[in-house]
Amino acid sequence: MKLDFHHGIVNYLTSNGWLDHWTATHMAAGAFICKVALWCGASDLWAVLWVAIIGVAWEILEYFVEGTEETYGTHQRWFNNTASDLIVEIGLAIWMVI
Repeated sequence: MKLDFHHGIVNYLTSNGWLDHWTATHMAAGAFICKVALWCGASDLWAVLWVAIIGVAWEILEYFVEGTEETYGTHQRWFNNTASDLIVEIGLAIWMVI
């Protein structure tokens, strides 16, 4: 059945830390930061760079506030979640300026 395939992918992504309930928030924040930068006159490149800079700064802050194993269970799940957060927010910003 087709749904089993999709459920398997979603289950893999959520159980391994790639996606969580904060993923949509990171996407919205990336879009918002990109749009505000563009409204303020930033070039397309700088709008995306602002998303990347703020996203990396946020993840560093999150690392020191939440830790890794305490919140995510394992270092690998933390890494997957951090990479996913940065990919979705920066990817959305790139998509917005293309």
